[in-house]
Amino acid sequence: MRILVTGATGTVGRHVVRELIDAGADVRALTRDPRRAGLPARAEAVTGDLTRPADLRDALKGVERLYLFPEPDTAREVMALAGEAGVRRVVVLSSGAVTAGYDTSYHLPVERAAEESGLEWTHVRPGEFAMNHVALWGPPIRTERVVRHPYPDLESRPVHERDIADMAVTALLADGHTGRAYAVDGPAPLTLREQVRAIAAALGEEIRFDEVTPEEAREHYLRQGGFAAENADMLLGFTDYEGNPVDPEQDEAAGADPGPTADQDTGQHADPATGTDTDTDTAGSSAPCFPAATATGRPARPFAAWARDHVDDFR
Repeated sequence: MRILVTGATGTVGRHVVRELIDAGADVRALTRDPRRAGLPARAEAVTGDLTRPADLRDALKGVERLYLFPEPDTAREVMALAGEAGVRRVVVLSSGAVTAGYDTSYHLPVERAAEESGLEWTHVRPGEFAMNHVALWGPPIRTERVVRHPYPDLESRPVHERDIADMAVTALLADGHTGRAYAVDGPAPLTLREQVRAIAAALGEEIRFDEVTPEEAREHYLRQGGFAAENADMLLGFTDYEGNPVDPEQDEAAGADPGPTADQDTGQHADPATGTDTDTDTAGSSAPCFPAATATGRPARPFAAWARDHVDDFR
């Protein structure tokens, strides 16, 4: 069985590739630059870009199942090409922001394209990516052993990227998941201060938590550059998911660090953390949502384990 993994060089995609190979699947991995992909030798790395759907015609030949990174502008065209190529099943990397009703313009259109394609479909909806902490907290921890944030007692449930990959691989390989969405979250809520302590324990060094105003935190993110600067307003609650202005003092919960899905070598997109695993229908989607553990049979990895796995990112 041949499976095409799009976004194969990203945070989750790399784990999806490796797990599928370990399971004996024939894996074709889509990436912009196969020479720099660093993928396992048993993966067939092919050149392609979801923003240019015509690139996928050759990549889809002989493919039975598809792991789809979200690219809303071309999702319908990609799904049409997949159907023409004989793909039978698609697993969408979506977001818990869809379940919470925050996302109407990024992941939701991709879900709808899959649902209307005529293929078997499953959505994987992670909440806050634990990998946010590398992008947002990594620079000040490495240089100063400090984290600056307005809301030390804000709770979230950061999810290990391997748990997301586990759910995606389960839906790709096993039957019984068609027409469902799966919420993937960390096992328990932790305050941001507790998350910093877990990283400090993994490092074996103290990390100071400086409580600052939202405005001061935004200035730090802007100076930091990169992902933090690009998403500072949404990260700290100055805008909502759709970019509309919000007063962070009126909605402290908006200051939760969102979860980027950085699974393609074209960049990152941030999703608000939701921490939800409800079994209710999703607004705008026909998919009932279930906790991922009901499908994988494995409990979520604790944040402390994620911190140990990524300790070198904070040294």
